[in-house]
Amino acid sequence: MPVKKAKDLRGMSSKELAAHIRSLRKELFDLRLKQGSGTLDNNQQLRLVRKEIARAMTVQGEGGSETLVAAEEEK
Repeated sequence: MPVKKAKDLRGMSSKELAAHIRSLRKELFDLRLKQGSGTLDNNQQLRLVRKEIARAMTVQGEGGSETLVAAEEEK
């Protein structure tokens, strides 16, 4: 799975972003299973997936704060 930039993640809807995070967590789980059984070829992939999960969760958190700020500005 290619690494997505924060700009690409910000263009996603909240449902798409949540689905993307779920798929990344499943991928991380599968990689950990492979690592445990000794069949993981590229250990760097674990780190990349963890970073992408963090990036996606950060963008997801920003989305909640943006709607909060917009609601406060309307008052």
